[in-house]
Order: sequence, then C-alpha cells, then structure tokens
Amino acid sequence: MATTIRGHMMSFIDKNKKIIHTLLTSVRLKPTQRKEEEEEEEDDDDPSSSSSSSSSANHKDDDKQQNQDRNQSQENKGSAAMASPTEQQGSRWRDLDKLLARPGNLVGSNFEPSPQLKQDLQEYAKVLVVGAGGLGCELLKDLALMGFRQIEVIDMDTIEVSNLNRQFLFRLQDVGKPKAEVAAMRVMERVSGVNIVPHFCRIEDKDLDFYSQFNIIALGLDSIEARSYINGVVCSFLEYDADDNALEASIKPMVDGGTEGFKGHARVILPGLTPCFECTIWLFPPQVKYPLCTLAETPRTAAHCIEYAHLIKWGEVHSGKPFDPDDPEHMQWVYAEAVKRAELFGITGVTYSLTQGVVKNIIPAIASTNAIVSAACALEALKIATACSQTMSNYLTYNGQEGLHTKVTEFVKDNDCLVCGPGVLIELDSSVTLQEFIELIGEHPKLLLSKPSVTYRGENLYMQAPPVLEEMTRSNLQKPLYDLMHKLSYGIIHANGMTRANEITTSCLKKIRISFKVIADGVTDMDTAGGA
Repeated sequence: MATTIRGHMMSFIDKNKKIIHTLLTSVRLKPTQRKEEEEEEEDDDDPSSSSSSSSSANHKDDDKQQNQDRNQSQENKGSAAMASPTEQQGSRWRDLDKLLARPGNLVGSNFEPSPQLKQDLQEYAKVLVVGAGGLGCELLKDLALMGFRQIEVIDMDTIEVSNLNRQFLFRLQDVGKPKAEVAAMRVMERVSGVNIVPHFCRIEDKDLDFYSQFNIIALGLDSIEARSYINGVVCSFLEYDADDNALEASIKPMVDGGTEGFKGHARVILPGLTPCFECTIWLFPPQVKYPLCTLAETPRTAAHCIEYAHLIKWGEVHSGKPFDPDDPEHMQWVYAEAVKRAELFGITGVTYSLTQGVVKNIIPAIASTNAIVSAACALEALKIATACSQTMSNYLTYNGQEGLHTKVTEFVKDNDCLVCGPGVLIELDSSVTLQEFIELIGEHPKLLLSKPSVTYRGENLYMQAPPVLEEMTRSNLQKPLYDLMHKLSYGIIHANGMTRANEITTSCLKKIRISFKVIADGVTDMDTAGGA
C-alpha cells in the first residue's frame, strides 16, 4: 500500500517538474522556439509517437492552421484600428451625436436636432473658464471631452505642492508654474482638436471687450469677491426694453460651481431671467473674522493662536516687512510662533497644515466633490449651447457627507437687484451736466433722491461725504454727464442718497439706466454731412 502511494507521488512530482520546466522555458524563449521545443518534448515523451505520426501530424496541421487564422484575425483588427481614425472619432462622439441629432420631450424650446449641431458647437461656441484650481481643472477636462473646442482659461495663481492631491492636471515638476498655462497644456495633450488659450493674470486685468467675446462663462472660483466681480461684468452687458424686459441678445449665460469638503453647488445664471450672484448673496455664510482683542488677550482655539502670530506678532517682529503667504520660511515662522502661543495658553491642535489653512483661508477640497460638481456645470454649459435639454432651474446642491443627497431649488430673481435688475431708465440730452442730473433724480417720481452720491463703473463722479472726497469731485458738477461716462450712448449709474416714503426717511442705493437720446440724431447728422 505504502509502495503504491509512494509510486503515485513520484509520478505526480515528475509530471509537475515537466510542467514547471515547460513554463520556465516558454517565458525565456520566443514563441516559435517555444513551439519547436514543445513538439520535440512531445516526441521524446510519447513512445507511440512513431506509430501515430500521421495522426499527430494531422492534429499539428490543424493547430497550426488555427493559430494562423487567429494571428491573421488579430492583425486585421489591429490594422483596422490603426487605419480608421474616422471610426474612432465616430465612436468618441457617439453619445453626443445621439443627444444632438434626435428629438426629445425635455429639449429646449429652440432645439433643432441636426448632425450639424455638433460641428457648430465645436467651431463657434466660445467658453471662458475662470479659475484653474481643483474645480477649474475638472471643468477644462469635461468641457473639452464634451465637444467644446474654443476654450480660454484665466487664473492668477501658480502651482503649489498642496494642490497636487486634487488638481489632477499638475505634477511635482510643475510647482511654481502658472496654473492656467499648465492646465491648458495638459488638456490639449490628452484631448485632440481642442484649443485652450491660457491667461496668467488677475480677472480685473481684462477689460469688458475681453469678456464680451464669450458665449458662456464657467466659474471655478473659491472666493465671494471674485464671483461678485465676474457677476458684475456679465450683468453689465444686460440691456432692457421699455417694458423692463431683458433683451435676449444681451444675456450672457454663466455657470457657477463651488465646493467645500463633501458639499458643493452648481447653478445657472441667465442675467435678467434668473437670480444673479448678488440676488442670492445671502446663501453664502459670513466670512470668519476674529476680534483683535480676542487674539491678543484671550485666545481659545488653535486658529486664534495662528492669527495672533500672523496679524500681530509678525508686525511686531518684522516691522515694515510684508508677510508673504507663499513663502515657506514666512509660513514656518508663523507656525512656530503659533505653537509657542498655544503652549502658553494650554491650547492644542496647532499644526503646519492648519496654519496654512487659516492664514491663506484655504477651503477644504475633495477631488470627488470637484468631479461631481464640475460634471453638473459642464452638462449645463452643453444644454445652454445646444438647447438639447432644458437647463437647471436653477440651483443644485450636493452633499456627500453622509450618503448622497442632491436637490435643485428654484430661486426667484430680485427685480430690485442693483446688479441685474432693470433699474430706472432715464433719457437725457448729451449736454446735461452732472449738477442738473442730480437735481433731476431728486424730482423723479420713481427715485426722489436727495443729496445723492453718484458713481459710474466704480468711479466716483460726485461724493457728498466725507468733505475731502466732496472737494475732490466738486469740479465734476459742471461737466456734461455724457463726457463723464466716456461719451457712451448708454450706461449704468448708481446713486446713493436719502429718500422719503410714508413719512420715513431712509438711505438707499438706486440703479439708473442712462440713455443719451440725442446721440443717435448726432450720428445721423454726421453720416449725412459726410455723405454730402
């Protein structure tokens, strides 16, 4: 019995040795050599090989023919894939073609399904992406893959090491380079046919003509101030008719996204039709500010200690030397001083990463949240450009903190909004002075403003107070308002003054649309004279 078992084990070991030897040999040899050696081994091991040679030859011929057929099929597939870029492109745009070439029940009112729509999207739709950070990188990628080919991106920041965990277009060797330039380069490397123009500058450095050339503006920003500025720019293109209805040709759509940790939002802003950013500014929580007395005398949190080192201690030690949040040595110094401050008051939790977050007001970001919000924004941009579906109405919130929760809320436009609202339309002669205009708005039934201060595009035309500003702007009172508005036939004036209603006097800010009615006649006369 034992002899039988031992014999079976030895036979099993010998077979395994052969298998292992064959596998090792097949790894080291080329396929043709491997096949020849396998055939030789089969001949050596099989004692009946001579008697069954004709049968083995037939099987080998069949196997050889099958291998040739299989290799030929693979070669055909490879050559077909290499020789048909048109088919690959067709497969790439398959879903987009279905979306744009077929009718549906949820399409926009002016949607006309056509294969030409995709080509028009690629050739004529121009999109500006504002911000090339975590959300901006995702937006550039999504828009390029959706078929938008004329894209520009603007961002004033350079790449930092802390960006690399979520801003997937950047690499370690890119640290210190402009975000906009690197992001544009990386997307163009991966998506054929797209053209992305980067702008490494502040959004304020571009004039209105720059922003007016785009069909859609997509925001990937992390600050309220930057959003407010772009919102004001977009709404400045808005024009109303005599019935205070927004003119469709003057509406420049904007898609805004934002993320914070596991939370995010995506919204569609159609100035004059949906709420603008200022209409719903109350949605954003107030910025965290710490009283200096708390920082200096009774700190209670790690953030208090960090802000003490940043706002107070730095100035005491480095008098006159500005603090640079992007300088690692400056940040390390603040961190060390914050640790000392925390130990003095028995406070824990001061870390270098927290120091960076507090000093630079870094909003926590998670890559998956950026991807989800960006996808929603890019989809809305596609809807706006093609009308292939009705746009969102009009504010989507996402929360992935516990499970998954999304909700779309339709906010209502504020008709009295000083940014996107129609305001009060007044037609003036080009010779009316600023003094006469101020008197006019004091008597206008919809305004009744007394002692107003007047501004135009952020420029003080006349200020009632303080006395220094009043004296500086007093000389403008006798100048034509047309000249003060840079001789434009149409513009928006903001007047801040006192108004009286129901026996109550209150301070208010009014938006006034100025139209110089004589300008058209003047242009006509000049054209006529020139023609004569």
